[in-house]
Amino acid sequence: MLLPELVPDPLPPEAAEWRKAFGALRPNSSPCRYLGPTAWANIHEACTDFIERFGAEAVQLGWTAPQLFGVHPQHGTLRIDWCGVMITGGNKAIGSEPNRILFGNVSGYRDTPGAPTGIPIWEYAAKR
Repeated sequence: MLLPELVPDPLPPEAAEWRKAFGALRPNSSPCRYLGPTAWANIHEACTDFIERFGAEAVQLGWTAPQLFGVHPQHGTLRIDWCGVMITGGNKAIGSEPNRILFGNVSGYRDTPGAPTGIPIWEYAAKR
């Protein structure tokens, strides 16, 4: 039996970095001023779940950290038009595709023409 620290990580390096960066954010302390604690706890749980279940597939499909976990560089989640698909609703994903993340009867898309791209929420939190 391998020791836990010797077991290879099943996630590709990009998704492993997402997990590490997201893991440094506390689920009970919102990184964005106007994002309430309950909403943040739901988003944190949904993002953590997404990384573990769909992170490898998302990397393979070409999703980036800002497309998934982005927020506005100065205003955080207050500017929802800058937010990545995993930040907008706080719902757990049920699947990923080349241009959308599935949330049951709702989807989040990355190919919306003219949509701005934010920075990963952990970078925003580090600036505060």
